[in-house]
Amino acid sequence: MGHFRREASVVLATAVLALILAFAAPAYFSSDNLRDLFLANMPVLVVALGTTLVILSGEIDISTGSAFAVCAVIAGVVAKATGSIVLSILCACVAGAALGAVNGALVAFLHIPSIVVTLAAMVALRDGLRWATQGAWVENLPASFQWLGLGQTEYPLVSATLTGGLVVGVAVGLRYLSAGRMIFATGSNEAAARLAGIPTRRVKLAVFVVAGVLTGLAAVLNSVRFNQIPSNTGIGLELKVIAAVVVGGAAISGGRGTIVGTVAGATMLGAIGPALTFLGVTAYWERALQGAIILMAVGVDGWRAMRRPSHVGRRKGARQAADATA
Repeated sequence: MGHFRREASVVLATAVLALILAFAAPAYFSSDNLRDLFLANMPVLVVALGTTLVILSGEIDISTGSAFAVCAVIAGVVAKATGSIVLSILCACVAGAALGAVNGALVAFLHIPSIVVTLAAMVALRDGLRWATQGAWVENLPASFQWLGLGQTEYPLVSATLTGGLVVGVAVGLRYLSAGRMIFATGSNEAAARLAGIPTRRVKLAVFVVAGVLTGLAAVLNSVRFNQIPSNTGIGLELKVIAAVVVGGAAISGGRGTIVGTVAGATMLGAIGPALTFLGVTAYWERALQGAIILMAVGVDGWRAMRRPSHVGRRKGARQAADATA
């Protein structure tokens, strides 16, 4: 359990919040509200899975909100033009992969800091989309697009199954596949990983591409809930996603984190906003709380890093690099 102290603390905090709501606002646990909470936060979790991979590799991506908006608009435009939900999903995922590949290539091969690359991408994509759409929403979507053509009753179950499959798949890949160990090794000590024969540049490119694909998929899963797609969708998504990953125990410097922690972090942060509303507190505090939680989590990581001897980190990175190449 020592390796899961952060995850356990997040689960405990969520349980305490649930206990408070059970007494102060029992309507919070109505079936309709819980379903809406899941549907609203499911795209955040899907994007957070990809962001977890990026952060584990020692990088950061703050362009996910803008990429999310671009992929959503592309999915809507393709759905209107072709009437095919499969093609719209495919195009959104391909667009996300392409945007991730550009970010990853600039970071991995040109050695530009990821915070700089993704900050520039965040602004460029958001303003470029605003120019391309002139602020107009994608409307008159085909009936087959909404709820993936499944209906409002069946869609939550199908989307939950898909999301659960993604969570399990990413978790198993990180734990048991050599590709997952390469990501951990790259984030723990990139120099040691490179000396051990791990293609660290390709690893970083790959995590950005996978994160882009998941962002595109999440954009579709979010868009099908409505009959129109705002061109400004995804604003603030990057804050929610990074907060979920960091609060879940991932080290912002890379090399440490779990998918279980990401799920726990996304669950807790997704519950806070509606909980504030049910408790009579203005929802404007939600983002302030998210920022404070990020600062606390990063501060705890920094404090732990100061207490840990530097040679421990080097040994851990070298050991993970050896395991990944074994």
